[in-house]
Amino acid sequence: MASGPGAKKEQWGTRVGLVLAVAGNAVGLGNFLRFPAQAAQNGGGAFLVPYLISFVLMGLPLLWVEWAIGRHGGQYGHHSAPGMFARLGRARWLKYVGVFGLFTNLTVAAYYCYIESWTLAYVWHSLRGTFEATPPTTFFPEYLGTTSDDIAAIPYEAAGFFLATLALNVWLLSRGLVRGVELAAKIGMPLLLGFGAVLAIKGLMLGPGDPGVVESPLVGLNFVWEPQGSGLFNPSTWLAAAGQIFFTLSVGMGSIHCYAAYLRERDDIALNATTAGTVNEFVEVILGGSILIPIATAYLGLAAVQAATAGGSGFGLGFLTLPTLFNQWGWFGPIAGAMWFGLLFFAGITSSLAMGQPVLAFLQDEFKVSREKAALLCGLATLLLGSMVVILYPGGTFDEFDFWTGTFSLIVFALAEVLIFGWIFGIERGWAELNRGADLRLPGIYKYVIKYVTPLFILVVLFGAMVKPSVAWGEAMSQLLSTGSWPFAADSVLGKLLHVGETGGYFDDAGKITPMFVKDLTRVVLLTVFTLIAALVWRAFRGRNIEASTQHPPKTEGGAS
Repeated sequence: MASGPGAKKEQWGTRVGLVLAVAGNAVGLGNFLRFPAQAAQNGGGAFLVPYLISFVLMGLPLLWVEWAIGRHGGQYGHHSAPGMFARLGRARWLKYVGVFGLFTNLTVAAYYCYIESWTLAYVWHSLRGTFEATPPTTFFPEYLGTTSDDIAAIPYEAAGFFLATLALNVWLLSRGLVRGVELAAKIGMPLLLGFGAVLAIKGLMLGPGDPGVVESPLVGLNFVWEPQGSGLFNPSTWLAAAGQIFFTLSVGMGSIHCYAAYLRERDDIALNATTAGTVNEFVEVILGGSILIPIATAYLGLAAVQAATAGGSGFGLGFLTLPTLFNQWGWFGPIAGAMWFGLLFFAGITSSLAMGQPVLAFLQDEFKVSREKAALLCGLATLLLGSMVVILYPGGTFDEFDFWTGTFSLIVFALAEVLIFGWIFGIERGWAELNRGADLRLPGIYKYVIKYVTPLFILVVLFGAMVKPSVAWGEAMSQLLSTGSWPFAADSVLGKLLHVGETGGYFDDAGKITPMFVKDLTRVVLLTVFTLIAALVWRAFRGRNIEASTQHPPKTEGGAS
């Protein structure tokens, strides 16, 4: 049995702290930036219907599965994915599926902490009044270093804020589950909700008599919230909606598994998982949908907002447009800016802490490393990968990290875990695990949803991500039938691998590296990291036959109360 410094001793302090921590893991920058942008790009309310169906048929089942896998693995003293998956069956290869649960958290944390550091910098500059004199459209490119001719130049201010943000994450992780992660969630989540409520109310109260207002913010609100059935017949809308569910719930990462592993055998997971997921959806749809799009619509008009969200990330509106619009709010403008970016910072740090915890748990459980040393090692690994993102951001490293680790890897891991849970661990054992000690009895129909519907749903999403066309799906099919070729989109998996839309080589005429070089280098680095983590998993379990005992976990004490 694995036993490390954190295997049995650490538990959640309270049930409220657990739910807030798991909700904080899910509630991130995507709730306030990516969701509004995805909604705007995919027809507003037309996006909402596929989004909610995806949540019911894929999001909730994955949440329940991950909580069940985590609590089950925790009874054996495993708090990270490799050990947990090894306990789901007798096959030795199962533990290597858990490599995704370490790889994804570490690599996503590398670029996520960088975004998090932007929000911290913007809090500072908002309070200083920087954006009253310097437009964000000028400030942000200079801050990121994209205005330099050298795509490998170091943006010193951005690097400084990144180091400060990473140091704060490492310090909180080193303090432990209750005094670090749970405490941050108990402080950060209420502040996030409070800041969001103030901004939403202020924004929705904007009227034609206010300076700069060209359209009612309610037009933007109705656009996002009013359900429409047209999205049901658009494959691209379904793909975007399902992708947002992965992004927003943080499923397919391994962090939820880790949090659930610190529960007792009969601690509820059904209600806890449902509550955490519902809190996230409330924050995303109700709060996230009431700030960015309505405020931007008030000052720019809905048509301009839709144009500004091209690409579906929301960074343009959030970091370039909104700080300028806050200048219309007089003395409250700098405070509003600090609240907006403070909200994003708290959303970010509760998520990044969740990404660090599985890496710490792996080092503690399997290599007997102390928590403080594990936090430092995790911080060092994040620093090395994050430095690459900071320095090579203009070359596209950030986008490569985001796509391969923050999108594609999530889908692959989620598909693997739901198939293993339903077909190898067995749906009957899995259903019993889900309902053990449950305060909420799950509807019986979900037994079949988890085994059949959710895997099929994810397979369709994976297939769509692999071959996403650059034109409408109908046009793509016509082209395939007429010419025998498929128009891969540049942001599809195969499109990226084939460098669709890119020209030139690794070096320009002046001998400097090109974005193509940076992208391929990033892919090699990510593949190397995955391989190294797999080697660590092999080393950790070498000579141990843990797979043979999956029926009777040892009793553990403590838990969330």
